[in-house]
Amino acid sequence: MKKLFLSTIEDALKQSRATIKGYYRQRIIVESKADASPVTEADRKVESQIRHIISQRHPDHSIIGEEHGTHHNLADYTWVIDPIDGTKSFISGMPTFGTLIGITHHQQPKIGVIDMPMLDERWIGTIDENTTFNGEICTTSNVQQLVQATLYCTEPSMFNATQLDKFEQLSDSVYLHRFGGDCYNYGLLASGQIDLVVEGSLHYYDIMALIPVIEGAGGVITDWQGEKLQDGWDGLVVAAATPELHQAALDVLNEF
Repeated sequence: MKKLFLSTIEDALKQSRATIKGYYRQRIIVESKADASPVTEADRKVESQIRHIISQRHPDHSIIGEEHGTHHNLADYTWVIDPIDGTKSFISGMPTFGTLIGITHHQQPKIGVIDMPMLDERWIGTIDENTTFNGEICTTSNVQQLVQATLYCTEPSMFNATQLDKFEQLSDSVYLHRFGGDCYNYGLLASGQIDLVVEGSLHYYDIMALIPVIEGAGGVITDWQGEKLQDGWDGLVVAAATPELHQAALDVLNEF
């Protein structure tokens, strides 16, 4: 089953990469969605292409996507798609956006892929197996203390005032912190390049593909209370290279 799913993902990403490259750094129309986030024709077209391939090969599976909603939501297997995670980076000509495809079984994440089309980089994670980066096994760093950790977050506007205060307390505790990256941060975490990612305002389609990638590389990813990420959670995420670092971050984020 895994081999079949990965074959579908490979073919979907081959097509999506070609489409994205055709739009990248071109003058395209940018619209605003109801939540004020940007969307382009490329976002919608890529998701439609991925959905078409999945529907052809797995017609009895559910599909959830950022741009086109939910199809057939009663199936055991669900494909979760974010066609361009990091649309702000995409429309700015930055290459640090990616395509996310996750597969859940009975709502539990099983397979996740982070594909970086402009960088020719891809992470594949499968629960209970090793994560790979461009075909080679990758692992998180062994950093356990905040004072040694590099912390990333896409942007501070992801947080409300209270959350931002907590994040800034955490930022003051680490060795280095930087903004930007979108889904690329999680791939870099899986490869041991950075140690900690803390974010907010995420959605189901933003996160399901990331869980197998992080866990398969030896990391930990939860909400700010240390609970598993699932549909309907509050959008807050802590991903860390080690259980020790993860707990240290939670301790700061939950200080009163």
